[in-house]
Amino acid sequence: MLFIGIDLGTSSVKLLLMKSGGEILRTVTEEYPVYFPQSGWSEQDPEEWFNGTIKGITKLLDGFDGKEVGGISFGGQMHGLTPLDKDGNVIRRAILWNDGRSESESQYLNNVIGKKNLSAYTGNISFAGFTAPKVLWMKKNEPENFAKIDKILLPKDYLAYRLSGVFATDVSDASGTLYFDCANRKWSSEMLEILGITEAQLPKVFESYEAIGKILPDIAAQLGINPDCLIVAGAGDNAAAAVGTGTVGNGGCNISLGTSGTIFIASSNFKNDDDNSLHAFCHADGGYHLMGCMLSAASCNKWWMEDIVGTKDFAAEQTGITTLGENNIFFLPYLMGERSPLNNPDCRAMFVGMSMDTKRQDMTQAVLEGVAFALRDSFECAKKMGLDIKSSNICGGGAKSPLWRKIVANVLGIELTRTQNDEGPALGGAILAAVACGEYKNVEEACKAIVTTHVAETPDPELTAKYEAKYQKFSKLYPMCKEAGLW
Repeated sequence: MLFIGIDLGTSSVKLLLMKSGGEILRTVTEEYPVYFPQSGWSEQDPEEWFNGTIKGITKLLDGFDGKEVGGISFGGQMHGLTPLDKDGNVIRRAILWNDGRSESESQYLNNVIGKKNLSAYTGNISFAGFTAPKVLWMKKNEPENFAKIDKILLPKDYLAYRLSGVFATDVSDASGTLYFDCANRKWSSEMLEILGITEAQLPKVFESYEAIGKILPDIAAQLGINPDCLIVAGAGDNAAAAVGTGTVGNGGCNISLGTSGTIFIASSNFKNDDDNSLHAFCHADGGYHLMGCMLSAASCNKWWMEDIVGTKDFAAEQTGITTLGENNIFFLPYLMGERSPLNNPDCRAMFVGMSMDTKRQDMTQAVLEGVAFALRDSFECAKKMGLDIKSSNICGGGAKSPLWRKIVANVLGIELTRTQNDEGPALGGAILAAVACGEYKNVEEACKAIVTTHVAETPDPELTAKYEAKYQKFSKLYPMCKEAGLW
């Protein structure tokens, strides 16, 4: 049997073909544009998602027997508002996760409705990127379009609808709307009333590994796919990536050193803290997860290397860094403000502790260490909530650096592993499809069978102790700067 995983990203859709047992046979990528009608706005045409997907599946199956495809599932960009009318047609271009137009609506939710109430209703507080403030923006600024809404879908769920004819979502993606009661895995009646929408306008909620229906006959005929092929709910991109890296089951952890940085912690039980410093969402494995997201991770190193130092040879700049844990320079990595756990869009980056003998190499090292320290801030929030993290997978472009991996392992004091491949959400989607088709009893069993990891870095007790002392100093810098009125 064959399985297709579809990763609906912001710049492209990536498709992956996997056969029973987990062997990846082919991957295909189809790009599409992002539209910026005004400064700070970000939109896409859902029809272009669908066209790219159909084109991609055609290429993916070239030379393979489509009749062997048993299931198709998804990982996808979260939070995007995709409104449909009563005929199932898109009312306006989708408003994406990185669109900033609804900042005032987000502030209204946090400050007028109140963070305490939002947390009680959903388990989370509002960010402009979430779907709920986008709904309020559309209600206020496009009342004619708002009145036409028959269904509100998330991006990957639009693909599932076009392939199956079924309006559905999954618990992980729904968690990022801010109108989903994550603890109880259902739509929040309180939030729907606040937003002025009804449950009838929302899709049915499934677990990520559940089939929502079968592929439509005309699509099956067009693609040469088995007409009994299951369309499976899938997951939001971070949850799907977690499945693709085997980050499932209680205590599983994945660290991403991408443009932004995340710590994703799987949990059997729903947890959040009084400050909502970490996102508390449902996971694709049937459990829950906590996620800390820092806005600038590998992008800090890219900025330092390319814009300041003036080189693209990142590895060469790191070769001379051999003495760790003794650097006197600190870097606060808040180039774009910070989300977790500070939730402060106004804070900014800075170097601290330079002297006449400071070298470029010291500052490069400080950038790498500063990102690791900021990741530890979220790590500490999880520890305060009783989560005992012994090891973590690490992925993303920054994780390719042996030096950076070593720094992260010792700053956190945990073993780091790497997966054999780095297919992320697309592989996660294929695994979810395999579970839905009965190849495995559950997601955790599937990941154990399919995802292969190896130890990439083991912390050194002496170096971990040095970084512990440095982190305690780092953790005092942000509060001092905030008290001084710098932001």
